[in-house]
Amino acid sequence: MLRLETATGWWLITHPDHAQLAGEFARAWGNQQFRRPEPRTRVLLGIASHDNGWAARDEHPQITRQGKPSAFSIELVGKYSAFEEIDLEDYLAVREQAVQIIAERDAYAAMLIAMHTYNLLTERADRSTIAAKQLPLLDEFLDDLLSFQQMLLENIEADSLLMEVEKSEERVEENFRLLQACDNLSLLTCVAFDRPATLLHPLPLNNGHTSEVKVEPLGERYFRLTPWPFAEDRLTFSFPARHVTGHLFGSSRDLEHLFYGAPVERLTVTLTR
Repeated sequence: MLRLETATGWWLITHPDHAQLAGEFARAWGNQQFRRPEPRTRVLLGIASHDNGWAARDEHPQITRQGKPSAFSIELVGKYSAFEEIDLEDYLAVREQAVQIIAERDAYAAMLIAMHTYNLLTERADRSTIAAKQLPLLDEFLDDLLSFQQMLLENIEADSLLMEVEKSEERVEENFRLLQACDNLSLLTCVAFDRPATLLHPLPLNNGHTSEVKVEPLGERYFRLTPWPFAEDRLTFSFPARHVTGHLFGSSRDLEHLFYGAPVERLTVTLTR
């Protein structure tokens, strides 16, 4: 889950719905300055599906020790220190499933998700928040993930439907960065981030160079992106969410009951240049 606190409770968004929003950003990406993603179908699949491993867990919302919904929150943006308030072993199982689910369909899309997962757990995660006795579990997972990436790369190289430039290390890296960018923009949206941010990595331009994209909040779920990476000057996207009343819950069962008793509503985000 992703959570956004309100005066009366929480907006809750599932990980797959957050990923679908990231996929919509990627679908709209590209203009005279910023390069469109290619191979398009495979890149869009990877971005829109990168958190599908969370689907089963999100069907049964959990609470933290404090009684809050266990979810990605505004406090974790740019830090990722609490591993989404989830047991590490469970967390790694979810991350592994996210890669494996897509690998059964497309190695290219799965490679982008695997790179995203590895980056998240090496460059963005705070190892100091993990108990020392659990660090070997994390390191073993990372080693296995690197080995799996190598297998995926071999499958990509053998894929006759891909052009050589699409198989190149540079293009795969570019598409990984786009996944990171769209994922981060979706996270900023879902938690209604209210401070300046960036889309993490310099992103590829049509002239062969790269550019960082800055994100400036203009209101709740209303952002200005500079430089502007989309074809249209202003875009509005919607995504599903449920609002649960109450800030603390006595049990996960209580939260789940409220979650499924709440109607699915549509929140919006507006992006402008």
